[in-house]
Amino acid sequence: MDTNNAITALAALAQEHRLAAFRMLAAVGETGMPAGELARQIGIPHNTMSSHLATLSNAGLITATRDGRSMIYRIVPEVMRDLLGFLTDDCCQGRPELCGIVPAIDKSCC
Repeated sequence: MDTNNAITALAALAQEHRLAAFRMLAAVGETGMPAGELARQIGIPHNTMSSHLATLSNAGLITATRDGRSMIYRIVPEVMRDLLGFLTDDCCQGRPELCGIVPAIDKSCC
């Protein structure tokens, strides 16, 4: 991940409701969640949630697929991994274990 993509992703996450939505989507994994359910759980209007989801989508953090009349949102695991890697690549002079960060061995999970 380059610096500009990292800045875009971090800016998208730097808002309470967007961060909450991203974390919920990360928790449900491949199942995803409809936009309406995200809005209900976060406690904001549907149109506001749609705006937040568009910001996360434009940053490449989430994707959407249509299921009937609903849009199902999911995180993009590769982008999340790349962002986390970008943030920790140089941790503790190249020794992330010193910072309490254990490098992922099995990248299939997230």
